[in-house]
Amino acid sequence: MSDPVLDGLRAYIVGGAVRDELLGLPAGDRDWVVVGATPEAMTQRGFVPVGGDFPVFLHPATHEEYALARTERKSGRGYKGFTFYTGSDVTLEDDLARRDLTVNAIARDADGRLIDPLGGVRDLRARVLRHIGEAFAEDPVRILRLARFAARFGDFTVAPETLALCRAMVQAGEADALVPERVWKELSRGLMARHPARMMDVLEQADALPRILPGLRVDPGVKADLDEAARRDLPLAGRYALLCLGSPQRGDLAARLRVPTECADHARLLPLVLDGLAALQATRREDAALAGDRAPDARTAESGWPADDAEARLALMERCDALRKPGRFLDLLRTADVRMAVDHDAWRPDLDAVRGIDAGAIAREHTGDPARIKEALRKARLRALRRA
Repeated sequence: MSDPVLDGLRAYIVGGAVRDELLGLPAGDRDWVVVGATPEAMTQRGFVPVGGDFPVFLHPATHEEYALARTERKSGRGYKGFTFYTGSDVTLEDDLARRDLTVNAIARDADGRLIDPLGGVRDLRARVLRHIGEAFAEDPVRILRLARFAARFGDFTVAPETLALCRAMVQAGEADALVPERVWKELSRGLMARHPARMMDVLEQADALPRILPGLRVDPGVKADLDEAARRDLPLAGRYALLCLGSPQRGDLAARLRVPTECADHARLLPLVLDGLAALQATRREDAALAGDRAPDARTAESGWPADDAEARLALMERCDALRKPGRFLDLLRTADVRMAVDHDAWRPDLDAVRGIDAGAIAREHTGDPARIKEALRKARLRALRRA
């Protein structure tokens, strides 16, 4: 059925929708480019303008985005340093030539015909991510996008000349102009891809990691953890915590990137959870070896955690604020299971037992002697844990 809003309009589906269709992937949102039109003509057809820096419009019925074909010219430093031209004389080929990678510069017209002036189909078949031209170097966000696409398409390689150009960009200081919001946007999307370790690989190969993510230490173990987290479909907070696991400056990194609180909390707490679980496992092994020769509560773990099993479990829950945020604690245990075997479901009865203690009743029992309330509450929780 023809669309009267589009009749006579030279509109093309471009970018990711065409790429993913050719790869046999599920169709996502479609982006359109309109050639030979003006903003006034678009509004007269009923399109709703929503663009900021350049004219973008929403279709009045489908709400898909239609952007006027444009060219761009570098006018300053960083990813915002551009001026755009959207005159009616801009061709589709002009618009495609300003894009980042050849695989993202394929268009399809209303009759289904592919327009591929830059060899994107060839590179899709060869599984290569290749930059279009030297203008790639004008936008440092493209380094991050390249790394993110490598994480999404795990069987694609990055063209050597593209990596070389990225290294030259870093050397020229272009990556230093990236703002935290854009870094986090691309990083978070890369972490949620199927092969997040590849994002780190590409950033390392481009010499960009210490400039874009200063203080982050990524070793082979961290990369393996990231890909395992992807296989388990862990949420973003868990993947970010695993990314930061080997980085002592994780707090500074979270502040620099202005990451969501949930992600920062997971990164801060995951080392504590792993430390507490390791101490608990050591205690249980020692208890099994002692076979009752000494009372467990007469010992102190070398790690600084309580050596008694129930004490150690309660200490871990308290340090992670599990009584107030049990869901977060269970998520942390699932994340920790990537590094060490954790039966996170076995902790549910413990949480229920501790959270089931009536703190108000205990407080009323010690009215007039508030100093004893905390001790009595802890003893009650330990009794509940030993019964659980």
